Amino acid sequence: MLEGKAVVGETDMLQAMQQEALNLASKALDSFDITEPTDIARFIKTEFDRTYGGGWQCIVGTDFGSFVTHCSGCFIYFCVGSLAILLFRGSSGPEAEPNQFMTALETSVATA
Repeated sequence: MLEGKAVVGETDMLQAMQQEALNLASKALDSFDITEPTDIARFIKTEFDRTYGGGWQCIVGTDFGSFVTHCSGCFIYFCVGSLAILLFRGSSGPEAEPNQFMTALETSVATA
């Protein structure tokens, strides 16, 4: 469903993890209506927790700002149409080590 429709804004994830995030977003959008951003976020977060360990956070919406601290290699922000998805592993994740933390990044979503 997302083939050619997802636009990655910022990421520091490995290509395989990026593709997994896009695939999960596609599955979520097939299962849930776009008006159910909490269900979409829950689905993506739960699957990333299951695959890569706990501590993942997911924000889905059309109008939000964020300022987050994340583990290195664990951040992606992408859009599907007017829907923006921010997925990251927070610094409080149990598997995170102190030397993996990056400085906070700011991400704003502009509605199209």
